[in-house]
Amino acid sequence: MAGHSKWANIQHRKGRQDAVRAKLFSKFSKEITVAAKMGDPDPDKNPRLRLAIKEAKAQSMPKDNIERAIKKAMGGDAEDYEEIRYEGYGPNGVAIIVEAMTDNRNRTASNVRSTFTKNGGNLGETGSVGFMFERKGEVTYPASVGDADTVLMAALEAGAEDVESGDDGHTIWCADTDLSEVGTALEAALGESTSTKLVWKPTTTTEMDLESMQKLMKLIEALEDDDDVQRVTTNFEASDAVMEQL
Repeated sequence: MAGHSKWANIQHRKGRQDAVRAKLFSKFSKEITVAAKMGDPDPDKNPRLRLAIKEAKAQSMPKDNIERAIKKAMGGDAEDYEEIRYEGYGPNGVAIIVEAMTDNRNRTASNVRSTFTKNGGNLGETGSVGFMFERKGEVTYPASVGDADTVLMAALEAGAEDVESGDDGHTIWCADTDLSEVGTALEAALGESTSTKLVWKPTTTTEMDLESMQKLMKLIEALEDDDDVQRVTTNFEASDAVMEQL
């Protein structure tokens, strides 16, 4: 299993999601407000807003918080956020993409650069690691939704490109531009998904030992603690033995 899935499992095991739930909700609110401000405040007419709300609900964000974020955009008092992507390298040369929303580009760039430097990483130029990833739609379901063949058939009929099934569940991949349609079709066939979102999927991975993984976790957590950072993606690969020791 590649790093993008394993990292979620690490966070879950550590209980980190509970510890930073308020910060997580703040990031979702920002995404929902920006999506509503850029498009229609009706999620049925705004695919980006619909996906943002779905992801927030998947993390148990209260309905009141979601509605408040939309009203903020409609009221015209929402801050003007700029979306920026940073690229760099972490321990052992692992590739890292940092997606941010900010109302102060200089502050965010300075903070992200400093976080990389303090945690054994190196912030690179735009495009320095992006070629190691593909922009994809990712839909996940628990293993209980059905066996691998059932999910594969549903995914193909929905217009998906690939499916990865394992003990942890099913991950369905599609073109980034097809995510809204594929997600809707999958819901009709399989029910509510665990998650439906746009991701950076690694095309090549970097093998990590225990020491480098521990350093990488510190770097990712420090980046995610920044209020301007929305999400962090890496291309790490680690053995089951290493993952068990974390």
